[in-house]
Formats: sequence, C-alpha cells, structure tokens
Amino acid sequence: MDISKLTDKNEMAAYEYCKQVVVESAQSDEHFASIDYLVPLLSDKNSYVRTRGFGLICCQSRWDKEGRIKSVWGKMIPLLNDPKPTVVRQCLASLHEVVLYLPELADDIVAAVNGIDLSQYKDSMSPLIKKDVDALLKIIGV
Repeated sequence: MDISKLTDKNEMAAYEYCKQVVVESAQSDEHFASIDYLVPLLSDKNSYVRTRGFGLICCQSRWDKEGRIKSVWGKMIPLLNDPKPTVVRQCLASLHEVVLYLPELADDIVAAVNGIDLSQYKDSMSPLIKKDVDALLKIIGV
C-alpha cells in the first residue's frame, strides 16, 4: 500500500486510491500488513485522511487473526468524537465490518459508541449520528 497516495493533496486521487484499496482488501489480505502504517493517519490534521485511515483499518478486519486491530483500537476511538460529524458518521459505518468479522471487539465498540458526546454537534447532525449509533448497536445485538 502506498500511504503517500492516501495523503495526496489531490483529494480526488487520494479518494480513488482509497476505494481501490478497499476493493482489494475485500479480495485478499495483501494490505493487512499495512495496518501499522495506517495508524498515524488517524491523527492527521486532514479529516479526509483520518477517515481514510480508520476505514482502511476496519476493512482489514476480515483478515485479522492476530488481534492487530484490537491492539490499535485505543488510537481509533478518538475519531468517534471527532470535531467533524461527517468523520464520526463514516467511522461508525466502517465499524459495521469490524463487528461482522471481529465480534470479540463488540464490547469495546459498544463502550466507545456509548461515549460519543452528541452535544458537541449541531442539532442537524446529532440525530443523524444517534441514528448511526443505534444502527450499529442493533447489528451488535444491544
């Protein structure tokens, strides 16, 4: 995986590369070894980069037999309270795959999503985030 392509100044090119990696990740574990390189993206100043890093880590969950996602989970949690509500919503959507392939993380995910402070978001966004949280919790069975 070429991390520099995920942080490219050309957002459309970076987005297209991210989509390509997602497709490839569904087909093979080729990018699984790159999880450690994705972790720094979680704290990038660019919200698009943060979201890409989170999503790409999540889409590696189908290949995670070693518990690597659990080991970086603490660095992923802050994005669930990101100042940008669209980041939060996209991260919540990405967690659906984690729940599917790593059910052992369900309790950690429940605790994290229950810790989302909806009051920090505009009245137009907080109900949408709440809806996303409820949908994720329903998949988990809570």
